[in-house]
Amino acid sequence: MLQPKLSILDETDSGLDVDAMRIVADGVNKMHTSETSTIVITHYDRLLDMIKPNVVHILYNGRIVKTGGPELAGEIEKRGYDWIKAEADK
Repeated sequence: MLQPKLSILDETDSGLDVDAMRIVADGVNKMHTSETSTIVITHYDRLLDMIKPNVVHILYNGRIVKTGGPELAGEIEKRGYDWIKAEADK
């Protein structure tokens, strides 16, 4: 439990100010090794600026509808989710 191979963090940034978010991000970054994985569930690009994900998945209606690199999170920050929903509903 103290050295997990997989961690799932569900909206750990909810209600946090920027200083607390940095503390969380630093902890996640320190845990990252070639032998560990972390799934970070968030609605905000700010946390991903601090963690620097390798892969970004977008979930919609219970399934992954889009996958990309860190730039995908930035694109969603600029464009919102409607374009992803439109693509997924085709």
